[in-house]
Amino acid sequence: MPVLSRFKFCLFALLIVSYIVGVVVLSAFSLHGLKKANIPLGSKNKAVSFQRPQIPRRLKTNYDYSSGALRPVLKRSRIQWCSDLKFVPSEEDLGPQKPVALVSFPGSGNTWLRYLLQQATGYYTGSVYKDYGLLKNGFPAESIVNSSVLAVKTHEWGNNARSMFSKAVLLVRAPDKAIHAEFNRQSGGHIGFASPDRYRRSNGKYWKQFVTDNLRGWQQLSMDWLHNFTGPLHVIFYEQLVANTEYTLKSVIHFLGVYVPAKKFDCAIERKEGIYRRKKRLLRFDPFNSEMKERIKEVQEKVYSAIYKIASPEGKR
Repeated sequence: MPVLSRFKFCLFALLIVSYIVGVVVLSAFSLHGLKKANIPLGSKNKAVSFQRPQIPRRLKTNYDYSSGALRPVLKRSRIQWCSDLKFVPSEEDLGPQKPVALVSFPGSGNTWLRYLLQQATGYYTGSVYKDYGLLKNGFPAESIVNSSVLAVKTHEWGNNARSMFSKAVLLVRAPDKAIHAEFNRQSGGHIGFASPDRYRRSNGKYWKQFVTDNLRGWQQLSMDWLHNFTGPLHVIFYEQLVANTEYTLKSVIHFLGVYVPAKKFDCAIERKEGIYRRKKRLLRFDPFNSEMKERIKEVQEKVYSAIYKIASPEGKR
């Protein structure tokens, strides 16, 4: 046999021997480990799975976040509350009750009014929506729609939206201000602003269409709740809430039928600004042209006339 061929044969044999020795050693270590851990070996046809033991978490005194159950605050809120927030005590003798609607067109100050009510009463307010920003910062009852909360935020209208509620607070803001606030919210969040470029998008067509669509929605929501809601209805104006917060807030609390100690109410007024009121910002241009202003004025007068008619002694429910 040539020297080169003999060398290759020896090398191959050495590799085979090394492989066999390695398998035997590893098997011995594995079997030793299983026996030491007192883990029974499976048969050839059974697989043995090894999982990390599940250590039960230490339970906290929290409640489930589903279908109106009590909820914990997800994290420490930046808001200083006048008292610890809680859910409205249930009246078992009355049975299930429909909640109270806190209805408004977007951009009308719904979140601020919710904040004021929570400060004054110490009760959570709910929402038909689930805004995670609000959920984590002062409104842990987001998405709860039942009588365990003081009132429920909604921007909806129509029979399905109205039929969920027994009473309603309708918060109305001048349409131009509400539409502008909603435009800012969609562009910059609850307290941010739209950049000037947003108004000029598509040569101004985007902003013009936004005003047209939202003005129609502002009118439909207001008229629907004014004329078609069959339960008790309390109408307040956002401008009134700003100018005379104390009086307007008292009127809402009285309508809701909640007792609030004077000390707690005074605390709510002292902290009335909160963190969810958008600061004023002056634009160097008027976003509303003459055509928009004329149409806004026409719609606003129509809705306000309906409000005053319903609020008059002859029109009261």
